[in-house]
Amino acid sequence: MEDKNDLITRDWLAIERTKLANERTFLAYFRTFIVILGTGITILKIEFFSELKSFGWILLLTSPIILLIGVFRLFRVKRTIRKHYKY
Repeated sequence: MEDKNDLITRDWLAIERTKLANERTFLAYFRTFIVILGTGITILKIEFFSELKSFGWILLLTSPIILLIGVFRLFRVKRTIRKHYKY
């Protein structure tokens, strides 16, 4: 709960690094969502993998859950950063 004028450059840079790490973590969740979604669709569309159709459906159903976890975590950490360092 420090003022922007009270923060020294090192602390301000640490906050910025934390914000960037938070965004990078969200992008990792998003990338995982895309890969799992694509894998599920591929398994369902290719006849060679017809024995794995149930696994394809499991992947399709879990991919949005991963994305929601990533979005929830992104906003929760943003709120925590804003709560502790208002500037």
